[in-house]
Amino acid sequence: MAYTILIVDDNKSFRSEFRDILEEEYDVLEAADGQEAIDIIKKPNMIDLAILDFKMPGIQGTEVLKQLKELEPGLIIIILTGYSSKELIIESLQKHADDFLEKPLNIEKTLNRIKHLLDTKQNDVKGVIEKLKYFVEKNFHKDAGLTEASEVVCLSPKYISKIFKEETGIGFNEYKLTLKMDKARELLSSHEYNINEIAGKTGYLNVESFVRIFKKMTGVTPSEYREKILKK
Repeated sequence: MAYTILIVDDNKSFRSEFRDILEEEYDVLEAADGQEAIDIIKKPNMIDLAILDFKMPGIQGTEVLKQLKELEPGLIIIILTGYSSKELIIESLQKHADDFLEKPLNIEKTLNRIKHLLDTKQNDVKGVIEKLKYFVEKNFHKDAGLTEASEVVCLSPKYISKIFKEETGIGFNEYKLTLKMDKARELLSSHEYNINEIAGKTGYLNVESFVRIFKKMTGVTPSEYREKILKK
């Protein structure tokens, strides 16, 4: 799946030319000003990186940067400017810009920076996913969901829900439920524990809920599953 890049610049000709270059490798969206970019990020989206012109009509570039990072903490943002400014760099860093590029763009350098940032993000995301999986494996039997998991990796519940689904193909809660059922099947494969005990060990406060969900997931009740397995 191709990465998606958002170009935020009030110069329509620049956006069009830059888009033509980027579309050889990426999916590209455009915004003509900061408010349009904010509105795009507020909606469900798959944007990985935004290239944000600092000097545009309307909302100041660093304020747009701040709002975009608040809405989408994992979004990579490159500040685009036509002039060097120490003050701009400091202010943008404080609001968590990921990189800077100067106009006129050096295309080769720009493409290399974009690729590097996206590759780094991909590696970072994989590390976060591994931490989340480990958290679920250690706590699948407890009342621990997205909120608790988000505290472990210091990211918002909304963001980790999004990247978990993108990277694993299933939702965070579905992954947790799958682990519960895997553990239940393992415990049902012997007579060491009765059904009530297995329900407790997999995090269910009452056996009726456990039986209902197990049957929904496997097509048989826990007792039927145990009988079938032990006959083998």
